[in-house]
Amino acid sequence: MLDWIIEPLSYAFMQRALISGLFIAIACAIFSCFLIVKGWSLMGDAIAHAVLPGIAIAHMTHLPLSIGATVSGLLCASAIGYLSRYSRVKPDTLMGIVFSGMFAVGLVLITHIHTNQHILHILFGNILGITTADFVETMLISGSCIIILLIKRRDLMAFCFDPIHTATLGMNNARMQWMLLIILSLTIVSALKAAGIILVIALLITPGAIGFLTTKTWDHMLVIAVGTAGLSTLLGVIFSYHWDVATAPLIVLIQTGFFLLALFQTRR
Repeated sequence: MLDWIIEPLSYAFMQRALISGLFIAIACAIFSCFLIVKGWSLMGDAIAHAVLPGIAIAHMTHLPLSIGATVSGLLCASAIGYLSRYSRVKPDTLMGIVFSGMFAVGLVLITHIHTNQHILHILFGNILGITTADFVETMLISGSCIIILLIKRRDLMAFCFDPIHTATLGMNNARMQWMLLIILSLTIVSALKAAGIILVIALLITPGAIGFLTTKTWDHMLVIAVGTAGLSTLLGVIFSYHWDVATAPLIVLIQTGFFLLALFQTRR
Protein backbone atom coordinates (compact mmCIF):
# COMPACT_ATOMS: atom_id res chain seq x y z
CA MET A 1 0.00 0.00 0.00
CA LEU A 2 2.84 2.39 0.83
CA ASP A 3 4.52 1.69 -2.52
CA TRP A 4 1.17 2.24 -4.24
CA ILE A 5 1.02 5.73 -2.69
CA ILE A 6 4.70 6.62 -3.17
CA GLU A 7 5.06 5.38 -6.76
CA PRO A 8 3.24 8.35 -8.42
CA LEU A 9 5.32 10.83 -6.39
CA SER A 10 8.56 9.53 -7.87
CA TYR A 11 7.89 11.70 -10.92
CA ALA A 12 8.62 15.43 -10.88
CA PHE A 13 5.38 16.39 -12.66
CA MET A 14 3.33 14.44 -10.10
CA GLN A 15 5.17 16.19 -7.26
CA ARG A 16 4.41 19.59 -8.81
CA ALA A 17 0.78 18.57 -9.30
CA LEU A 18 0.38 17.47 -5.68
CA ILE A 19 2.13 20.44 -4.05
CA SER A 20 0.44 23.06 -6.22
CA GLY A 21 -2.88 21.24 -5.81
CA LEU A 22 -2.56 21.30 -2.03
CA PHE A 23 -1.78 25.02 -1.99
CA ILE A 24 -4.72 25.75 -4.27
CA ALA A 25 -7.02 23.50 -2.24
CA ILE A 26 -6.08 25.20 1.04
CA ALA A 27 -6.54 28.71 -0.40
CA CYS A 28 -9.90 27.81 -1.96
CA ALA A 29 -11.06 25.98 1.18
CA ILE A 30 -10.32 28.91 3.48
CA PHE A 31 -12.01 31.35 1.13
CA SER A 32 -14.99 29.04 0.63
CA CYS A 33 -15.85 29.46 4.32
CA PHE A 34 -16.15 33.22 3.84
CA LEU A 35 -18.18 32.75 0.65
CA ILE A 36 -20.65 30.39 2.35
CA VAL A 37 -21.14 32.62 5.39
CA LYS A 38 -21.38 35.79 3.29
CA GLY A 39 -23.73 34.15 0.78
CA TRP A 40 -21.41 34.92 -2.12
CA SER A 41 -21.29 31.50 -3.76
CA LEU A 42 -22.72 32.91 -6.99
CA MET A 43 -20.15 35.74 -6.86
CA GLY A 44 -17.38 33.12 -6.97
CA ASP A 45 -19.10 31.52 -9.94
CA ALA A 46 -19.43 34.90 -11.66
CA ILE A 47 -15.81 35.96 -11.27
CA ALA A 48 -14.53 32.50 -12.24
CA HIS A 49 -16.34 32.77 -15.60
CA ALA A 50 -15.59 36.46 -16.07
CA VAL A 51 -11.80 36.02 -16.09
CA LEU A 52 -11.87 34.43 -19.57
CA PRO A 53 -11.88 37.69 -21.58
CA GLY A 54 -9.03 38.99 -19.43
CA ILE A 55 -7.01 35.87 -20.24
CA ALA A 56 -7.67 36.30 -23.97
CA ILE A 57 -6.75 40.01 -23.99
CA ALA A 58 -3.63 39.36 -21.90
CA HIS A 59 -2.52 36.75 -24.42
CA MET A 60 -3.09 39.10 -27.36
CA THR A 61 -1.14 41.92 -25.65
CA HIS A 62 1.64 39.58 -24.47
CA LEU A 63 0.93 40.27 -20.78
CA PRO A 64 0.95 37.62 -18.01
CA LEU A 65 -2.35 35.75 -18.03
CA SER A 66 -2.67 36.24 -14.26
CA ILE A 67 -2.77 40.03 -14.68
CA GLY A 68 -5.50 39.87 -17.33
CA ALA A 69 -7.56 37.42 -15.28
CA THR A 70 -7.30 39.52 -12.10
CA VAL A 71 -8.30 42.75 -13.85
CA SER A 72 -11.19 41.01 -15.60
CA GLY A 73 -12.44 39.49 -12.34
CA LEU A 74 -12.35 42.84 -10.54
CA LEU A 75 -14.13 44.47 -13.49
CA CYS A 76 -16.90 41.89 -13.20
CA ALA A 77 -17.29 42.54 -9.45
CA SER A 78 -17.31 46.32 -10.01
CA ALA A 79 -19.94 46.02 -12.75
CA ILE A 80 -22.19 43.90 -10.52
CA GLY A 81 -21.80 46.36 -7.64
CA TYR A 82 -22.55 49.38 -9.83
CA LEU A 83 -25.59 47.81 -11.47
CA SER A 84 -26.93 46.60 -8.11
CA ARG A 85 -26.78 50.14 -6.78
CA TYR A 86 -28.44 51.84 -9.75
CA SER A 87 -30.85 49.15 -10.94
CA ARG A 88 -34.00 47.53 -9.57
CA VAL A 89 -32.84 44.10 -10.79
CA LYS A 90 -31.83 41.71 -8.01
CA PRO A 91 -28.08 41.04 -7.51
CA ASP A 92 -28.29 37.32 -8.35
CA THR A 93 -29.91 38.15 -11.69
CA LEU A 94 -27.25 40.77 -12.42
CA MET A 95 -24.50 38.28 -11.58
CA GLY A 96 -25.91 35.80 -14.08
CA ILE A 97 -26.17 38.45 -16.80
CA VAL A 98 -22.71 39.96 -16.23
CA PHE A 99 -20.72 36.73 -15.92
CA SER A 100 -22.48 35.00 -18.82
CA GLY A 101 -21.90 38.07 -21.01
CA MET A 102 -18.20 38.31 -20.11
CA PHE A 103 -17.77 34.56 -20.52
CA ALA A 104 -19.30 34.78 -24.01
CA VAL A 105 -16.93 37.65 -24.89
CA GLY A 106 -14.01 35.52 -23.72
CA LEU A 107 -15.11 32.55 -25.84
CA VAL A 108 -15.42 34.78 -28.92
CA LEU A 109 -11.93 36.20 -28.34
CA ILE A 110 -10.39 32.78 -27.67
CA THR A 111 -11.75 31.32 -30.91
CA HIS A 112 -10.31 34.19 -32.98
CA ILE A 113 -6.74 34.23 -31.71
CA HIS A 114 -3.95 31.83 -32.54
CA THR A 115 -2.71 30.32 -29.31
CA ASN A 116 -1.01 27.16 -28.15
CA GLN A 117 -3.22 27.12 -25.03
CA HIS A 118 -5.94 24.59 -25.67
CA ILE A 119 -9.42 25.84 -24.79
CA LEU A 120 -10.11 22.72 -22.69
CA HIS A 121 -7.06 23.49 -20.52
CA ILE A 122 -8.46 26.94 -19.81
CA LEU A 123 -11.92 25.61 -19.02
CA PHE A 124 -11.00 22.45 -17.12
CA GLY A 125 -7.32 22.94 -16.18
CA ASN A 126 -4.33 20.69 -16.66
CA ILE A 127 -2.78 20.09 -13.25
CA LEU A 128 -0.40 17.40 -14.53
CA GLY A 129 0.93 19.73 -17.22
CA ILE A 130 1.97 22.56 -14.88
CA THR A 131 5.42 23.87 -15.81
CA THR A 132 8.03 25.06 -13.33
CA ALA A 133 7.12 28.71 -14.06
CA ASP A 134 3.41 27.97 -13.55
CA PHE A 135 4.25 26.10 -10.36
CA VAL A 136 6.17 29.06 -8.91
CA GLU A 137 3.41 31.49 -9.90
CA THR A 138 0.72 29.28 -8.36
CA MET A 139 2.69 28.90 -5.13
CA LEU A 140 3.28 32.65 -4.82
CA ILE A 141 -0.30 33.70 -5.50
CA SER A 142 -2.06 30.98 -3.50
CA GLY A 143 0.47 31.25 -0.64
CA SER A 144 -0.09 35.02 -0.43
CA CYS A 145 -3.86 34.52 -0.38
CA ILE A 146 -3.58 31.95 2.43
CA ILE A 147 -1.39 34.25 4.55
CA ILE A 148 -3.69 37.27 4.09
CA LEU A 149 -6.83 35.25 4.83
CA LEU A 150 -5.35 33.78 8.00
CA ILE A 151 -4.03 37.13 9.26
CA LYS A 152 -7.30 38.98 8.57
CA ARG A 153 -9.63 36.06 9.25
CA ARG A 154 -11.30 37.57 12.33
CA ASP A 155 -12.01 40.94 10.69
CA LEU A 156 -13.26 39.24 7.53
CA MET A 157 -15.35 36.81 9.59
CA ALA A 158 -17.00 39.70 11.46
CA PHE A 159 -17.72 41.49 8.19
CA CYS A 160 -19.23 38.36 6.62
CA PHE A 161 -21.42 37.60 9.65
CA ASP A 162 -22.62 41.12 10.49
CA PRO A 163 -21.44 44.09 8.39
CA ILE A 164 -23.69 46.45 10.36
CA HIS A 165 -21.91 45.54 13.59
CA THR A 166 -18.48 46.00 12.01
CA ALA A 167 -19.55 49.45 10.78
CA THR A 168 -20.49 50.47 14.32
CA LEU A 169 -17.03 49.31 15.46
CA GLY A 170 -15.44 51.76 13.02
CA MET A 171 -14.34 49.23 10.40
CA ASN A 172 -14.40 50.27 6.76
CA ASN A 173 -16.88 47.85 5.19
CA ALA A 174 -16.15 49.04 1.65
CA ARG A 175 -12.46 48.29 2.13
CA MET A 176 -13.26 44.86 3.58
CA GLN A 177 -15.51 44.06 0.64
CA TRP A 178 -12.85 45.07 -1.89
CA MET A 179 -10.27 43.02 0.00
CA LEU A 180 -12.52 39.97 -0.30
CA LEU A 181 -13.10 40.57 -4.01
CA ILE A 182 -9.39 41.05 -4.75
CA ILE A 183 -8.43 37.90 -2.82
CA LEU A 184 -11.25 36.00 -4.54
CA SER A 185 -9.93 37.05 -7.95
CA LEU A 186 -6.37 36.10 -7.02
CA THR A 187 -7.48 32.75 -5.60
CA ILE A 188 -9.30 31.96 -8.85
CA VAL A 189 -6.25 33.02 -10.87
CA SER A 190 -3.99 30.75 -8.82
CA ALA A 191 -6.23 27.76 -9.57
CA LEU A 192 -6.84 28.42 -13.27
CA LYS A 193 -3.98 26.38 -14.72
CA ALA A 194 -4.66 23.48 -12.37
CA ALA A 195 -8.45 23.31 -12.16
CA GLY A 196 -9.68 25.58 -14.94
CA ILE A 197 -12.49 28.10 -14.95
CA ILE A 198 -15.33 25.62 -14.49
CA LEU A 199 -13.91 23.25 -11.87
CA VAL A 200 -12.52 26.02 -9.65
CA ILE A 201 -16.11 26.90 -8.76
CA ALA A 202 -16.48 23.55 -6.98
CA LEU A 203 -13.20 24.10 -5.11
CA LEU A 204 -14.49 27.49 -3.92
CA ILE A 205 -17.85 26.24 -2.66
CA THR A 206 -17.77 22.57 -1.63
CA PRO A 207 -15.18 22.63 1.24
CA GLY A 208 -16.95 25.50 3.01
CA ALA A 209 -20.31 23.78 2.57
CA ILE A 210 -18.90 20.61 4.17
CA GLY A 211 -17.57 22.60 7.13
CA PHE A 212 -20.86 24.48 7.45
CA LEU A 213 -22.82 21.21 7.61
CA THR A 214 -20.62 19.43 10.14
CA THR A 215 -19.88 22.08 12.78
CA LYS A 216 -21.24 25.23 14.41
CA THR A 217 -17.98 27.03 15.19
CA TRP A 218 -15.91 29.14 12.79
CA ASP A 219 -12.49 27.68 13.60
CA HIS A 220 -13.75 24.11 13.27
CA MET A 221 -15.38 25.04 9.97
CA LEU A 222 -12.01 26.25 8.66
CA VAL A 223 -10.24 23.10 9.84
CA ILE A 224 -12.82 20.75 8.30
CA ALA A 225 -12.87 22.67 5.01
CA VAL A 226 -9.08 22.64 4.70
CA GLY A 227 -8.83 19.00 5.81
CA THR A 228 -11.37 17.67 3.32
CA ALA A 229 -9.94 19.81 0.49
CA GLY A 230 -6.39 18.62 1.19
CA LEU A 231 -7.44 14.98 1.48
CA SER A 232 -9.46 15.21 -1.74
CA THR A 233 -6.44 16.63 -3.55
CA LEU A 234 -4.11 13.91 -2.26
CA LEU A 235 -6.51 11.10 -3.13
CA GLY A 236 -7.34 12.67 -6.50
CA VAL A 237 -3.68 12.90 -7.55
CA ILE A 238 -2.85 9.35 -6.40
CA PHE A 239 -5.96 7.70 -7.83
CA SER A 240 -5.77 9.57 -11.15
CA TYR A 241 -2.27 8.18 -11.70
CA HIS A 242 -3.34 4.56 -11.14
CA TRP A 243 -6.74 4.82 -12.80
CA ASP A 244 -5.54 6.96 -15.75
CA VAL A 245 -8.30 9.56 -15.40
CA ALA A 246 -8.30 13.38 -15.39
CA THR A 247 -6.94 14.65 -12.07
CA ALA A 248 -8.85 17.90 -11.45
CA PRO A 249 -12.33 16.43 -12.13
CA LEU A 250 -11.51 13.48 -9.88
CA ILE A 251 -10.52 15.86 -7.05
CA VAL A 252 -13.86 17.64 -7.44
CA LEU A 253 -15.70 14.31 -7.54
CA ILE A 254 -14.07 13.19 -4.28
CA GLN A 255 -14.97 16.51 -2.66
CA THR A 256 -18.55 16.02 -3.79
CA GLY A 257 -18.49 12.58 -2.18
CA PHE A 258 -17.33 14.13 1.11
CA PHE A 259 -20.18 16.65 0.88
CA LEU A 260 -22.75 13.88 0.36
CA LEU A 261 -21.34 12.01 3.36
CA ALA A 262 -21.58 15.17 5.48
CA LEU A 263 -25.13 15.79 4.28
CA PHE A 264 -26.16 12.21 5.03
CA GLN A 265 -24.55 12.30 8.47
CA THR A 266 -26.24 15.61 9.31
CA ARG A 267 -29.68 14.35 8.24
CA ARG A 268 -29.16 11.11 10.18
